[in-house]
Amino acid sequence: MSLDSDLEKILIIDFGSQFTQLIVRRIRELGVFSEIVSHKKIISSQIKTNIKGIILSGGPLNVYQLKKNLFDKKILKLQIPILGICFGHQILSKFNGGQVKQSNHREFGLANIFKKRDSLITKNFFKKKEPTKVWMSHADQVSKLPKTFRVIASSDNSKFAIVESKLEKFFGVQFHPEVTHTQNGKKIISNFVFLICKVKKNWSSKNQKIQLIKELKEQVGPNKVICGLSGGVDSSVVAQLLNKAIGKKLYCIFVNTGLLRKNEEIQVVKTFKKKLKINLIYVNAEKEFLKKLQNVSDPEKKRKIIGKLFIKIFERYAKKIKNVKFLAQGTLYPDLIESRSVTGSQTSKIKSHHNVGGLPKRMKLKLVEPLKFLFKDEVRKLGLELNLSKDIISRHPFPGPGLAIRMPGLITKEKINILKEADHCFIQALKEHGLYHKIWQAYAALLPVKTVGVMGDNRTYEYLCLLRAITSEDGMTADFFEFKKSFSQMISNKIVNSIKGINRVVYDITSKPPSTIELE
Repeated sequence: MSLDSDLEKILIIDFGSQFTQLIVRRIRELGVFSEIVSHKKIISSQIKTNIKGIILSGGPLNVYQLKKNLFDKKILKLQIPILGICFGHQILSKFNGGQVKQSNHREFGLANIFKKRDSLITKNFFKKKEPTKVWMSHADQVSKLPKTFRVIASSDNSKFAIVESKLEKFFGVQFHPEVTHTQNGKKIISNFVFLICKVKKNWSSKNQKIQLIKELKEQVGPNKVICGLSGGVDSSVVAQLLNKAIGKKLYCIFVNTGLLRKNEEIQVVKTFKKKLKINLIYVNAEKEFLKKLQNVSDPEKKRKIIGKLFIKIFERYAKKIKNVKFLAQGTLYPDLIESRSVTGSQTSKIKSHHNVGGLPKRMKLKLVEPLKFLFKDEVRKLGLELNLSKDIISRHPFPGPGLAIRMPGLITKEKINILKEADHCFIQALKEHGLYHKIWQAYAALLPVKTVGVMGDNRTYEYLCLLRAITSEDGMTADFFEFKKSFSQMISNKIVNSIKGINRVVYDITSKPPSTIELE
């Protein structure tokens, strides 16, 4: 779905809030298209007639710092309904003649708000006369409302917790309705989208499929496209989408790095070459990768070696396909936001995303990124709409560098084989016990530690296997999955007893943050 699409939409102007992506997700969950743009990168003349509403996000700034950070105040004069959330609420008041000051009592966490009068924005939000719990996160607050504004709800510390200007169709909320902590918060967003902006539902997997296939046909024309296929959800959906759009003009290259899950290369060839009849070039580069990674233990060096070698091998086989003009990638919306600073936010980069950058510049090809405005759950739904099997669509995320970053320390063929077996054992057990689909991502890792054990009457000195299973909405934050003791005991015994080379199993109970999902 391109930025220039004529689809009616709600535009989110981002001021650096950690919750901005959630706003987009909530609107799309309602069946309406929505997208994010940085406050530094949008001007009033760019706002077209298909933008039916604007949401100003929260952010770490205060309104007086906006003099140093571009924001086109003419956007507030376009006669388009606007909802300001937290910092966005303060912007609405400040730039319409109100006042904002530092609060005497900063509010972070849950607070009770009380209804003062009725409003379209709060229809069915409050339950009778009871206070409603909302999630606050602010140090500044509105101290004086603009002349046309009135109070809808207040909290003990925020007199202007919800405000509105009927005349201009401006609405401000001091809290975050997009987070799950806010009681009935989706109703605020729903009311803004449907009752105030009067947008009709236009966002579903079927709509996406039709629109994306149409856009791909227009973008690619009679030209050929190369797609790097990994067998994961994202690249699989991209490949099938292009297959539906351009058929035999698509060429997929699948590089077996030797760092894939057990039997993964067999499954990919079977699905895409034999079943879907896609042009697939299979490259077994296991020996090349293992040779390059010999005696390397630093995690960033591993990533760079794997990335560079992958590009080299990919280029080698891509050159054999003549007259190619496009390269397809499975970049998702969170990848785009984090890796390309779409929102202009000042964020710290922890790791480079393996889907972004590298190949296009070297190969002088134009990028095709049909999923770049979709979230993971939307990609899965689209995949089902494209008739991909549930086995492919429901697969847990798998990192580009593969098992290399689930094996801290030196990489050897022996350790890869041990880890493949342990990971396969863990994943199969999750499926057999009906747990796989309750978990966002699960894997086994092989730690560079050997411990003493006893099997029979013999002493063992073998590797330690770490298991990780997390729950998450989109991978941005995560918590560990709580297994029953019976399952933990079963999987521990199974791995130790059936896989030679492991004599101890531990379970990672760290959330993200402070840790990352992967070990390296």
